[in-house]
Amino acid sequence: MIRDLLVCFFLLSGGLLSLAAAVGVIRLPDLFTRMHAATKTGTVGVSSVAIAMMIHFGEVTVTSRGILVIAFFLLTAPVAAHMIGRAAYRSGVQLWILTRIDEWKTHGVNEQNDDD
Repeated sequence: MIRDLLVCFFLLSGGLLSLAAAVGVIRLPDLFTRMHAATKTGTVGVSSVAIAMMIHFGEVTVTSRGILVIAFFLLTAPVAAHMIGRAAYRSGVQLWILTRIDEWKTHGVNEQNDDD
């Protein structure tokens, strides 16, 4: 009974977070905020679904695979988002018009350096 409730909770929260990621990608104004929505909520949504799978099956092999899936997402999504965002900024993708602070501009990210 409690196990089923936990599975339902994690599946529902994972689905809602994935839905929020999809809505964020569609509704947010520029690439950088869209990327933020996709990586943050998408990673937590996938992790929630993996936790639900681990609870439901309760086997060591499934649990170890679920942990590997979560670790993979937590390690790759932030790095990929950072690299995509940096490449987009350096190639001239414009920030949203209401963006007030451009921290990368103050640190000279747009300048071509050989040590990157």
